Amino acid sequence: MQSKRQLQVSGMIQKELSSLFTHKFNGLIPGRLITITGVNVSPDLGIAKIYLSIFPSDEGLKIIKEINLNDTKIRYELGKIIRHDLKRIPELAFFLDDSLDQIDRIDNALKNG
Repeated sequence: MQSKRQLQVSGMIQKELSSLFTHKFNGLIPGRLITITGVNVSPDLGIAKIYLSIFPSDEGLKIIKEINLNDTKIRYELGKIIRHDLKRIPELAFFLDDSLDQIDRIDNALKNG
């Protein structure tokens, strides 16, 4: 269970990263829709796990790898925005949220089964 502060920081990171991916890093993955589905922050606020849903998802893992290679640039830009709210900008780790794909597979299995 996350503390109130962890939830506040998670929400702030999710909001600002959404804005960054829309405006600053939209050329990083052209032709893809990226949605931040969740952010989990460690109790010491030092690490943020960001879950991304990517559509179309055919190269999802490759895209996540590319984003993780650019995490220092993303963290720097995030830090410029939230530096007055946090003493230390958390390390960022991006993960693929494939829950929509799983739902689609289950739905297709139920229809065809």
